[in-house]
Parts: sequence; C-alpha cells; structure tokens
Amino acid sequence: MNASDRGKLTIVGLVLAAVLFISVNIVSNNSLRALQLDLTEGSLFTLSNETARVLNDIDEPITMRLYFSKVMGEQSPTHLTYFERVRELLEQYVKLANGKLRLQVFNPEPFSDDEDSAVAFGLSGLPINQQGDLGYFGLAGTNSTDDKEVIPFLTPERETFLEYDMTKMVKALATPEKQTVGVMSTLLVNGGYIPNQGQRPRWSVIDQINEFFAIQPVPVDTKEVFEGVGTLMVIHPKRFPQSTLYAIDQFVMKGGRVMVFVDPNAEVDGPGGGMRPNEHSDFEKIFNTWGVQLRKDKVAGDLGTARRVNVRQGDRLAVADYVAWLALRPGNFDRQNAVMGDLQVVNVASAGILDSLEGAGTTVTPLMRTGMRSMEIDATKVRLRPDVVGLFREFKPSGQPFTIAASISGKVKSAFPDGPPLPVEGSNDEETKKNQEAYEKAKKNHRSESQGEIHAIVVADVDMLHETLWAERQDMMGTPLLVPFANNADFVVNSLEHLTGGASLAELRGRSISNRPFHLVRKIRQDAERQYRKKEQELQKKLEEVRGKINRLIRREVQTGAKDGGVILKSEEKKAIEAFRREMISIRKELRGVQYDLRKDIENLDGWLKFLNIAAIPLLLGLGTLVFALGRRLRRRDGVLETG
Repeated sequence: MNASDRGKLTIVGLVLAAVLFISVNIVSNNSLRALQLDLTEGSLFTLSNETARVLNDIDEPITMRLYFSKVMGEQSPTHLTYFERVRELLEQYVKLANGKLRLQVFNPEPFSDDEDSAVAFGLSGLPINQQGDLGYFGLAGTNSTDDKEVIPFLTPERETFLEYDMTKMVKALATPEKQTVGVMSTLLVNGGYIPNQGQRPRWSVIDQINEFFAIQPVPVDTKEVFEGVGTLMVIHPKRFPQSTLYAIDQFVMKGGRVMVFVDPNAEVDGPGGGMRPNEHSDFEKIFNTWGVQLRKDKVAGDLGTARRVNVRQGDRLAVADYVAWLALRPGNFDRQNAVMGDLQVVNVASAGILDSLEGAGTTVTPLMRTGMRSMEIDATKVRLRPDVVGLFREFKPSGQPFTIAASISGKVKSAFPDGPPLPVEGSNDEETKKNQEAYEKAKKNHRSESQGEIHAIVVADVDMLHETLWAERQDMMGTPLLVPFANNADFVVNSLEHLTGGASLAELRGRSISNRPFHLVRKIRQDAERQYRKKEQELQKKLEEVRGKINRLIRREVQTGAKDGGVILKSEEKKAIEAFRREMISIRKELRGVQYDLRKDIENLDGWLKFLNIAAIPLLLGLGTLVFALGRRLRRRDGVLETG
C-alpha cells in the first residue's frame, strides 16, 4: 500500500470515527437518559426512597403542569438550565408513579391560552422585555377532586429544595386531608396584636407546620383540649393555671401525643420578641411523672458546636464563638431515630439541659445532645448583654454531653392523683356554676394512669422555633420567599409526623440543607483562640492602665497649669509621658501580634490546602509520568542489550 492509499484510509477512518462518536452520543442521550452518576454529598441529584414511597402510594390520578416561557430561557441561560433540571426530575416522577402521575409542559406566550392558564393557577410572571410582557416558570398540580398545589415561581436559589418541594406537592395532592395539631403557647406564635406595636404575624414555623397539618390554636387557660386534636404542641409553658396543666395531663392519659418546648432562658420572650430578663418555663409537675426534668436556671454550653457571632469590645467589633448559641450537627443527633431523619444542622440559643429521673418507669431517649466539650452555664450569664468573649475565655469542658431534646415513652401515672383541681370562684354566680359543672365532669372522667404507653417529645429550647435561627426572608418579585439555612422547622415537622404516625418526609427535609462546615479549620481556630484570649485580656488591661496614667498626669498638670489655659509640664514629667506612650505603642504592637497568632495556624493550613489542590496533584501526576517513561525506557534498553 502506497502513501496515497494510506492517506485516504486515514481520512476515511477519521470521518467514520466522527460519525460513530456523534451516533453514540445521540443514542446514549436518548436511551441512557435515566442513568446518572451522583457524586454529591448527600446524593442531592438522586431520588430518595421517601419520594418513591410517596409516588407508589398515589391512589388517584395527579396532573403536574410545568410552565416555562422559552423567551425567558433565551434571555437567562441559568433559568433554562434549571428548567431542564426540573423537567428531567418530573419525568423520573412519572416513571416511578406507575401511570398515576401525568406531566404537561406549557410555553405561556403573551396573550395565549397557556398564559391565561398560568395566571388562573396563580403563577408569578417576570417582566422579560420593554413592552412589559411576562415570562413564567412555575408548577401547578391538581388531583381528581380539583384540589390544587402551586409553586408560583421556580427560582434556582431553591434548587437544593427541589425534590422536597415537588414531593411535598405530590403528597399534599395524594392525601389532601390533614390531621389536626393543637398549638398552645404563652408567646404570640399564632400572631396577635401588641399594644403600641401593632399586629404581629404568626411565626414562620407555624406556616411550615400548616403545610402538613391543620393548626388549631388552644388557649392557655383551657380546661379541656379540643376534640379532634390528636397531637398537642405546648410552647414555653409558664404560669399555667392548674386547670390547664390538668387538661394537658388528662389529654396524655387518654392517648394524646404531646410535643413540649421549654426553656430556662427564652430569648424571644417579651413584647415583640425583645431581649429582656424573662421567666423560665415551668412544666415540672407533669415532667416529674414523665421521668424527665429541666435543669433549673442552667443552659448548655458547647465548644464544638458554638456559633461564630459579632461582638463589640470597647470601640471595635470582634468575632468570637458564642458557646451558648449552638449549631448541632449529625454527630449530635440520634441517627437511629426516624425523627432526626437526615437532618444536617439545628440551631439553638441558650438551650436548657434535660435530665432523666430514676424510677419513673419511662424510657427517655435523647434525640439531640451537645458534644463532649460541654459545660453547664448559669442562665443569668446569658441574659440581657452576655459577655460572649468572657464565656469563651472562662469555658471549662466537663467531658460529658448534655441532652437538649428527648423522646419519652412508657406507662405513667397522672400528675393529679387526687383528681382535677378544685374549681375557682367566678366573677359572678353564672361563671362559678359553670366552673363547678366543668369540675364535676372532669372528676367523673378522670384517669389516674395512662391507658397505654405515652408518646411525647421534649425540647429544652424555645428560641429554636423563631425564624431568625433557621431561615432568612428574600423577596421574589414582590412575593416573600423563605430560604432555610438550618433544619429547625424540619425537625418540628418530623417530630409531629412521628407523633401522629403519618408518613414522613424526614429523609427529604434533611437533604435540603447542604452546608458543610470545615471541622478541622474550626478546631485549629478554637484551640488558637482559647490559647491567646487570656494573653489578649492581660494586654488590654495593661494598655488601659497605661492610658489611665497618662490621662491622670495630664489632668493634674492642667489643674495646676498656667492662667491662659496652657499646660506646664516639668521635664521629668514629659519624659514620663513619653515613656508611657512608648510603652503603649509596644503593648499595641504585642496585641497585634497576639491577634495575628490567632489567624496564623489557619493561614498555614490554608496555604497547605492551596498547595495540595493547585500544585501537589499536578506534581504527583508529572512525577508518575516521568517514572513511567524512565521505566519504559529502561525496559527498552534492557531489551536491546539482551538482543545484542
């Protein structure tokens, strides 16, 4: 074969290879579309088992309508990419639903029937041109009984919540009837009016619960829990009347489920959630029969989970670990309990400590605990204006974890063994008679022990419910959007689902938070900070002393100075002031050195990480290639020598 023929064969081979490459890509793109390799932590792009269970449990046809304006995709590649992600995920839902789920995709062009349909479902439009035309990117679902669920606008900012949002929508359409949860609180969690401050909206956590349950507010002076309430959530019980405690006790004795939030230092307690000295929760009478107690006037501190906060030290702003505000992570959770699901982080603030009581006959199972580097802190030290740096500097780990949340089960006796409390006299005869009738009825139906095993969950922190600890609000085209950065609300909903015995989305809720902290960096920083904080305090104290000496000397000279207001300083006094100033400059320099040492170890680690990521791997690959080439060359030389 001559050179010309070989050249022709090469060209033909290249053309065939290109055709084969394109053909393989086209075939694989269509036939292997469902095959994916998900290497993300938590498998965020792989459908969970919980989603599969929800789809398998669909009893009636559900239609999902995906609206996306093509012109929006032309102007925003980010939205186009996200649209493809949403559509592919919905196509997987359709395959798993065994014909019970149908997907329809619409392009709602301006003044079209599809746009009218999008508007009718309540989707939000985004201006896409100078003429004011709107683009849509939303999802609407309906079932056979005309129930509907809508996501007005699918924003890429919630991509990590995508599977959770869509599975929640399908579940709501598949099981539209909600169980009732009663909410009893001394705080305005359900919203309300505050004199001189106006109307307060209900807390976001209640909105989250309302997506899965029917909320029934229960007054704190109730004498009987409303019929139809299967689970009762009690938030910050303080100064409850005996009749209310009795109503809760009997609700549990008759098989009701309870979730209780108590706190030795509820920071959200007060008008508008203001920070002020507050009363601690008081549920001791019932807790004693359940076999658990809230450690009085003590909060849990933890170095390992302390949150970084900004604090003011004199005239400067510093960043420090606040050992009373904790970010609890999987290592602090009971992973064997379904309540915790795959939760990633739960934030608490000055949380209390729960202890088990011996001889109660119940099983107290910790759900959330601090780490081993924990310490009991007096609640008085974290009220009003806590010394964040001082608490960190004086922290002494106890070497044992503290329980912050626990589940309780087992048979118990009533906290009121002698029956209901005696009725109180009313403001008039009619009210007194009514109280007496209620007493007689309660006495007749009194239960001295639970009819079966009780099921309760106790959390030693009320502040965790407030959205400032777990979410931030964003504005999406005039519509408020809640973006969680912690799983606090997920934990509450998981707990209520567990207590009611309903199907749980715990697995999905946990996957929605993908924040991953650098534990090694945190450990190095904390060790360095604890080592140098005392030195920093000593230098600051010495600096203040030197400043005081200079100021006293100058004030004395001003008082004995010239009549024209000038300052007469003796030569030795001038020398003393100059010496003090030199000493102050020296102390400041040393203080800057201490502050530099606080960051030195982290900067060294950062340098090594950059080296490993940028230079080390290429160097290793280059070295490996060089060794391989030298080895191959040596083998070829040995072969030539043997042949020779």
